[in-house]
Amino acid sequence: MTDNPHILIVDDNPEVREIIHVLLEGEGFVICEAKDGAEALGFAARIDFDLIILDIMMPGKNGYQTCLEIRKKSNAPILFLSARTKDSDKTLGFSSGGDDYLAKPFSYNELIGRSKALIRRYQIYKGKDESFASKPGIGARSGAGNAAPERKLCYHHLEIDEGKEQVFSEGKLLTLTGTEYAMLLLLIKNQKQFFSAQRLYETVWDEPYYYGAANTVMVHIRNLRRKIEKDPKNPVLIKTVWGRGYRCD
Repeated sequence: MTDNPHILIVDDNPEVREIIHVLLEGEGFVICEAKDGAEALGFAARIDFDLIILDIMMPGKNGYQTCLEIRKKSNAPILFLSARTKDSDKTLGFSSGGDDYLAKPFSYNELIGRSKALIRRYQIYKGKDESFASKPGIGARSGAGNAAPERKLCYHHLEIDEGKEQVFSEGKLLTLTGTEYAMLLLLIKNQKQFFSAQRLYETVWDEPYYYGAANTVMVHIRNLRRKIEKDPKNPVLIKTVWGRGYRCD
């Protein structure tokens, strides 16, 4: 297996798979294709993908169901690609473990841009990207070939091991996606600061803010709270201050 990022394209339409395959292979990515959820789960069990592009409406397991199954074993970023564009569809996609959502028909440049952004963030999360050192508010990483320095942060009942990119709650290892980890680390390292949805999105996703991104941030915050809060309905770790944004005290 090469060191180039690996992408899994999951769609029951062979023409859509071919278009995406050609586009992303031209950017230097290694591409695998799956025609349905079952085949995608087989690939995901064998290969550590850097990105999974997932259609929603498929025979057998739909995209939401497939995403939930993948999330049991993998934190690879998942980009939903679907003709379903209602806010409720997007919310369901994020709630099932998706990282981003792109509507069909899509712009080729936007697909490439979002794919690269998701992969870059995932590689930062896994400690593969030296450019991590230049990211504001996140923290520096060691150079290639050196072991990451051991550094642990404690916040309430959480302990974050930055060297291993792991988060523990009262000694129990939590399973966070790369997006959730980056969001949590940013907020904890900047306690008392308010982060609007726009500021969070542009810092964590590393993309320009767009209409609808606030809902993306909100769903990811909700998913993160479910994992880290003792009572997600009454959060004490990540607080929402209406009109100002989110913060850690």
